[in-house]
Amino acid sequence: MAWTAISTRNETPPIARGGWLDALRFIVASLIILHHFQAAGPVPLAHALHPVFERGGFLLTNFFLIDSGYVLMRVYGGAVGRGAMSPGDFFIKRFLRVYPAHLLMGLALVSLILLSAVIGVAPRNPEWFAWDQLPAQLTLTQAFGLHGGLGWNAPSWSISALIGCYVLFPYILRALKTLGPWGAMAGVILLYLVANEACHAFLGYPVYQMPMKFGFLRALPLFILGMGLAVFSEKVFVAPRLARIIGISAAVGLAVVQWYGKNALISLTFISLIIIAAGAIPVLRPSKLIERASVVSFSMFITNEVVRIAWFGVANVLIAKYALSTEVQWGIWGAGVLAAFVFAFAFNAAVDQPMQDWIKTRLARGRSQRRPVETGAVVSLEG
Repeated sequence: MAWTAISTRNETPPIARGGWLDALRFIVASLIILHHFQAAGPVPLAHALHPVFERGGFLLTNFFLIDSGYVLMRVYGGAVGRGAMSPGDFFIKRFLRVYPAHLLMGLALVSLILLSAVIGVAPRNPEWFAWDQLPAQLTLTQAFGLHGGLGWNAPSWSISALIGCYVLFPYILRALKTLGPWGAMAGVILLYLVANEACHAFLGYPVYQMPMKFGFLRALPLFILGMGLAVFSEKVFVAPRLARIIGISAAVGLAVVQWYGKNALISLTFISLIIIAAGAIPVLRPSKLIERASVVSFSMFITNEVVRIAWFGVANVLIAKYALSTEVQWGIWGAGVLAAFVFAFAFNAAVDQPMQDWIKTRLARGRSQRRPVETGAVVSLEG
């Protein structure tokens, strides 16, 4: 391998749609669905196959948070860093990307529980639908120490935590840009290790096991780690051939170490290497299918828990009433997993994408009305 396989003298490929980064987002979203559904079968997959199906939640959440920091840094870092997009504009753009879909799913779940009560069907686990948990969830504040992280659409805690990360993004960006690629890499790794030890010392948890009400403290070091990886990827060229070797090796390594236990820090290293490798492989022939799957990944994440609750709310009644066989139960389980994918694609096409298009149009109009004019030219904001 030539010395130029890793170099700061070569230009790194720009981030682009339809490549490995998009594929990773869809793969992780798919595995999150499988993780959330694994306990709903006749026998939990964690018992029938391997414990990784149960503990994989922490791993996939780590991937999601690191990847969020990485992608946002590469997509918006330049515009926010040079002042073409203000911190306020960045926050509004990101908040409006996640909140409307979250609110719709929260209200849909409330409607489902109320309808169930009207027809006399009680939830199997009513404790997961405590009304005092709902306000923090609907307002996405449950990751900041407020009561409301359990039950309902519980996975939304990570979206809540990311809201805080969006607020801090411009200021973290400014600090990382002063360090250079290798300094940023070393700095974010050190920050995560220090945060992990601090959480152990003061709260008795490693970062990845923080209770949901401390979700922001869990997410922030991982989000910053992703931002640091992006700074490194933007400045340090990794030859595509080497990137493929790194990515495949890291994926195999991650699968091997997860087979034997959590191995949190080692797994985190492999996740980081996979993301760096995916970002270093140029997208020469973008795939529209992969791009579409990546766009739907957010809908997959925000809707799958609601689909699971609704599907198995009905399925469990039918199983108990008709004493359905184990084979039929597995068929119902598989159909439920498929329903989560189908609903996510339908929700994205019919609701989320049209809603986002409308929001983008409104934001663009607002920006055009307040653009400053300098020497006769209009200074545009990057959207």
